[in-house]
Amino acid sequence: MIGALVAKKALADSFDALNRHDLPRFMAAWRDDGVFIYPGEIPESGTFQGKSAVEGWFRRFFEQFPTIQFDVRDICVRNIFDVAGNNVVAVHWNIQLTNREGRVGQNSGVTVVSIARGKVLLVKDFIFDLGGNFRRNWSAP
Repeated sequence: MIGALVAKKALADSFDALNRHDLPRFMAAWRDDGVFIYPGEIPESGTFQGKSAVEGWFRRFFEQFPTIQFDVRDICVRNIFDVAGNNVVAVHWNIQLTNREGRVGQNSGVTVVSIARGKVLLVKDFIFDLGGNFRRNWSAP
């Protein structure tokens, strides 16, 4: 159970760092070979490999959304007994945001995080609304 508590605290702290636009704190949890997969069919969608590519994506995310507020609803841990720092965690969240054009939006989703030796190896987002609302939030055509 200690492993689950550590993983839950680390993920909650990561979402808090996102809310504060604290990129150095957020990226400190990532491995150099970390991968981020973002859904949809907008220019920001895709697979971003390596810590610098992931950091660049989140820098653009912060520029697009000067105000973000993740509300973490649930955190589920695959192996509650893990002590080696190898686990998979699913985070269910809601988000309210304001884009750089002043448009207020909201969405919800699940982020699945694979952790290897205590650092983030893979993050894959599953977002509820990938339609017009999603596109307008991102100022996508």
